[in-house]
Amino acid sequence: MKIILGSKSPGRKQILTKIGYEFTIIDPNIDEKAIRNDDPEQLVSALAKAKAQAILPKINEPTILITSDQVVRCNGKILEKPKDQNEAREFLQMYMQHPAETITAVTVTNTLNKKQETGVDTAKIWFRPISETMIKKIASQEYVVHCAGGFSLGDPMLKKYIAKIDGTPESITGLPIELTQRLILRVA
Repeated sequence: MKIILGSKSPGRKQILTKIGYEFTIIDPNIDEKAIRNDDPEQLVSALAKAKAQAILPKINEPTILITSDQVVRCNGKILEKPKDQNEAREFLQMYMQHPAETITAVTVTNTLNKKQETGVDTAKIWFRPISETMIKKIASQEYVVHCAGGFSLGDPMLKKYIAKIDGTPESITGLPIELTQRLILRVA
């Protein structure tokens, strides 16, 4: 059966490739800001499902569709993709005081039997102190406005400041492997 990843995230693409799946990519191209919820688990679940609903009409063969969404919770605040590099800098400064908790929802849809399952995974990351100069350098990179919470584990400048991770790197990147594989089995 064909697999489609409904995401333009390079990190999610890399994770699916790493675990050996062959797949194609379709950008869901939804207005994420149109869907709001104060509960981060419900928000990411609603967004992952909305991405699936946007892509399903474009599929005309038996397919497993994988969509995902992520936010970061830090000190009680929900952080999505920063609106600009200044906001990314503010996010990074927050992480010096409090851990960043990634909350990721994955929705897997089987177009043949019409089964759809959604699950949520969380992980936490603690950072070592980062100088203001380095925070500005990290936040000035183009990728930060495309990542929930304004950071990526794949950033070589950021790696040395990671103190501890509770959860998997794939969950922090935005596509938890164990959850994704479990959902694929459920809809098979």
